[in-house]
Amino acid sequence: MSGKPRLTYFNGRGRMEPVRWLLAAAGVEFEEVFLETKEQYEKLIKDGVLMFQQVPLVEIDGMKMVQTRAILSYIAGKYNLYGKDLKERALIDMYVEGISDLMQMILMFPFSPPEAKEKNLDSIKERATNRYFPVFEKVLKQHGQDFLVGNKFSWADIQLTEAILAVEEKIPTVLSGFPQLQVI
Repeated sequence: MSGKPRLTYFNGRGRMEPVRWLLAAAGVEFEEVFLETKEQYEKLIKDGVLMFQQVPLVEIDGMKMVQTRAILSYIAGKYNLYGKDLKERALIDMYVEGISDLMQMILMFPFSPPEAKEKNLDSIKERATNRYFPVFEKVLKQHGQDFLVGNKFSWADIQLTEAILAVEEKIPTVLSGFPQLQVI
């Protein structure tokens, strides 16, 4: 295996997408292995590679990491995207967890039955515009910086950018009332 991280997942965005974004933001090249058959996935389980029998799987620094949050925390820490101290890490964690709640809705949207699509899209818009985006708009406005934590690019900024683009993909005008977020 080369020195590049190796990402194993299905051929789609899903739970591997924030890992891709974080590595890309850190300027790290990576390799991807796409699971195309049930047998490939079952072999990983049989070989004991998947601790909890689920992907994503990231091979990095001699480790075979599973669980998206653990993978993201490791990468953010390794590439100095996780704050300068414990207080900044706590803020980053809070922001990332909030963003993850919104992203969970977006991740599940494609699996909605056709008759529920419009209702689920309305729910995404309502939550994004009334619960999540106002928080980040306020944070950016209050401290007058370009980034959510301190004045340094962090994992929280990367996750927020991914979330904004994912929501805009479904609701193009979603940022109309959020001037601070429009410049991200």
